[in-house]
This record gives sequence, C-alpha cells and structure tokens, in this order.
Amino acid sequence: MTEIYKSGNILIEGRHKRPVMVDVTCVADGSKKPVIIFSHGFKGFKDWGHFNLMAREFANQNFVCVKFNFSHNGITPTDTNEFSDLDAFANNNFSIELDDLGTVIDWVQANIFLRDEVQPECIFLVGHSRGGGISLLKANEDPRIKKVVTWAAPCTFENRFLPEEMEYWKKNGVIYVQNFRTNEMMPMYYQIVEDYVKNKKRIDIPRAASMLKIPCLLVQGTADDVVLATDVEELQKLMPSAELFLLEHADHTFGTTHPYISEVLENDFLKVFNKTCGFLKCLADIKT
Repeated sequence: MTEIYKSGNILIEGRHKRPVMVDVTCVADGSKKPVIIFSHGFKGFKDWGHFNLMAREFANQNFVCVKFNFSHNGITPTDTNEFSDLDAFANNNFSIELDDLGTVIDWVQANIFLRDEVQPECIFLVGHSRGGGISLLKANEDPRIKKVVTWAAPCTFENRFLPEEMEYWKKNGVIYVQNFRTNEMMPMYYQIVEDYVKNKKRIDIPRAASMLKIPCLLVQGTADDVVLATDVEELQKLMPSAELFLLEHADHTFGTTHPYISEVLENDFLKVFNKTCGFLKCLADIKT
C-alpha cells in the first residue's frame, strides 16, 4: 500500500493580520505531481467532514492536495474544529479570501519540500460553494492557475445580500447567521458589503467567468437548496466551453456531514471526486 504523507497544521503569514493555516497530503516520493489547492465554503473549514479523507484520496490519485483555512473563517490554530474567533468571522470578506488564496499559491511555489513533489506548471484550484466562487475569481486573475473546478458554486455573490436585510444591516452594522450544526449565531459586519462595493470589479464572478481562458469543470447537485442549480446554468452560459457535471438528487454537500466518521467517501461525493480527478488528470489541454 502506498504510504501517504500528511503534514501537521502549518501557519503562513497572511496579508490581513491573521495567519492562513494549511496542510499538505501527498505521496512523498520525489516525483513531480499536479497540486490541488482546495478552498472551503462559507461556514466551512479545511478539516470539515470528509475533507481529510478527500485529501488522502487525491494523494492516492497522484495529486498533492493542499487544504487551507481562510484567515478570517473563525477557526484558530488552537481550536481547529469550532468557530471560536467570531470577531475574525465577522470581519471576513471576499477580498481577504482572494488574498488568502494568493498567499497559499505563493507558499506552494516557494516551499522547499514541495519543490520535489509539485509540477509548477500544474496548479489547479478546487472550491466548494463560496470557495468555488473565490476559486473562479482567483483563476481569472492569476495566470499560474491552469485548471479550476467548482462544486456547488454561486454564479454571483451579490444575490447573497438580501434586499430586506440591507437597511437594517447598514444601520446596525451587523447581522447574524446561524450555524445549524451548533445553533450558534455568528456575526457578519456590514464591512463585507462595503468591500464588495469597493472592489466589485475584482469580486464580479460573472465578469471573471466570461473572461476565463483555462479549462473549468462545474459540478452541481440538482437537489441543492443552498446554491440552486440555476446558478450553474448561469455560469455555463457565461463560459460555454466549461464542462458541466450535474448530479441528480445530490444536495449541497453531496451527501456528507460533519463530523464524518466513515473511512470511505459517500456515494454522491465519490461521483464528484471521480469526475474531478478525471478532469484534472487530462493534461493535454493545459496551456503552459
């Protein structure tokens, strides 16, 4: 059996006063492999649910998998499975997440250990939900990215701001979203709206999608009630060359939950995983 290397948590200095926590999973055999940088979604984190099992399976498929926590996702180095830094969560925004992903890409290219394991011309982004939107945006602005895969990604961030909330939010400076796993109410400061308005060109998913020149795979469950299937339809209109994979009856997390105790991938997610691997293993369409 192939021996899988899994790093501990590594703290990278971020650009916004908080560190970015990463881990690396791969077969450390000195052979050059494509690298997958995985971005979690809203109210997610790198060790959520099945993500560690997913990383091991990516390693078994001859990828280097780098997972990370966005610096302001509310997870801390001393509490890696609970949202214990709600002030960070409240101050998170899309620009911070784009910068965090850029920090991770820089780190992958500069890391001495990874130099022996990573094909520098094969950096791929995979993102779930909001992380998929961030991955699309970053892929458009960073020429080092050669392929991108989105799992249940929104077609825009703007429709996440509900009109009926905006006046209250602006007046009071904060709204609260529920963590349905713990029933905790998590604050979001109005600054995320201000960041979106100030940096709208950079955070405009439709614009980025229409400009994207690299291969893209769009994955969506038809029973997703968080990001609707109409979102992926809009994305495909904007990027007709993208490959679409619709999974019938699959929900937003493709059947997985947190905590995830099984040692095998759930059936719906296994289909997503296999499709993703097949798409990323085809290197003939990569422009170097």
